[in-house]
Amino acid sequence: MSKPKIIAYYLPQFHQIAENDTWWGKGFTEWTNVGNAKSLFKGHTQPRVPADLGYYDLMNPKTRSEQAEMAKDAGISGFLYWHYWFGNGKRILEKPFNEVLNSGKPDFPFSLGWANHSWNDTSWKSDAKKSGNKFLLEQTYPGKEDYELHFKTMLPAFKDPRYIKVDGKPLFVVYDPCALPSGKEFIDVWQKLAKKNGLNGFHFVGRDNSGKEHQNILNMGFDAVNTNGQWNAESSVKGKYLRILNVKIKERFPNMLLDVYNYKDIIKNFFTANDRKSNYYPIIIPQWDRSPRAGKKAVIYKKSTPNLFKKHLKDAITIVKDKPKEQQIIFLKSWNEWGEGNYIEPDLLNGRKYLDILKEELNK
Repeated sequence: MSKPKIIAYYLPQFHQIAENDTWWGKGFTEWTNVGNAKSLFKGHTQPRVPADLGYYDLMNPKTRSEQAEMAKDAGISGFLYWHYWFGNGKRILEKPFNEVLNSGKPDFPFSLGWANHSWNDTSWKSDAKKSGNKFLLEQTYPGKEDYELHFKTMLPAFKDPRYIKVDGKPLFVVYDPCALPSGKEFIDVWQKLAKKNGLNGFHFVGRDNSGKEHQNILNMGFDAVNTNGQWNAESSVKGKYLRILNVKIKERFPNMLLDVYNYKDIIKNFFTANDRKSNYYPIIIPQWDRSPRAGKKAVIYKKSTPNLFKKHLKDAITIVKDKPKEQQIIFLKSWNEWGEGNYIEPDLLNGRKYLDILKEELNK
């Protein structure tokens, strides 16, 4: 059995930008929410405190280098950097990746994911009481010319020798493929431009965020689906109709704490039969707790432990082991989503245990 590729989502939010200063106050980064998080029930561990890397700034090349060394040692195959393109050339949080690209450091494989979603005043805000749900940046799709501009802007990254490929094609993930007005047009435009610019086409992967859109994603022309078992697992644990009722109650009473699950129950119901198909790439989640961003609106998986993550990882490895070598891909959600309690970087609670488990299991 060959070693599967573990590709870790990577959030570029941990540095100061003018927009965040304007919206949420001078110096705001994701660490602001992380540090202000509160324990909401007995046994709820918040705030989470980073250990080895501290409250880092991603504009510091030493931090980026240390992250890559840590990930490489654990057996992670590369980072998937989320990037933002709101249409008409509007970008945000692009500086850390630009530094990685322009400097050539760290020498660690990467790919890109288009986080094609709007930002509103609930996107990064931890105080649920004051949310007005107003657009800050709206995701737009101006059409073919904008797709061409998007491709041209990112072309230096696609040509970088560090870029992760599947069957010789650059791997590119779309966060919400079903939001594209014409996913087929986007794919057609980029595939033609790729070949025109000396690339062997793209290996397009669309995320299925609801667990229900996988066939639609493939029908658009995506090569593979990045499955996310969270909604299905939560529905299985709580019951589909109660899960839907919880959502409706939260809309009316946002400060009711309703969505708390045992991590053990979630991972038991996480994977489906589709995950075994060669063009379906499963996700693994070390832990999940969005309360730093969302307060009592959050979905929280309590009692997550490194040993339970080991079981979750073993299940994922078993699922992909019989796939063709190039399709033995598992996405790790995430390397550093601290505001979602969804990270594998060392903290004061568990140290490097999650990374050690990855290393141990991948080396078997």
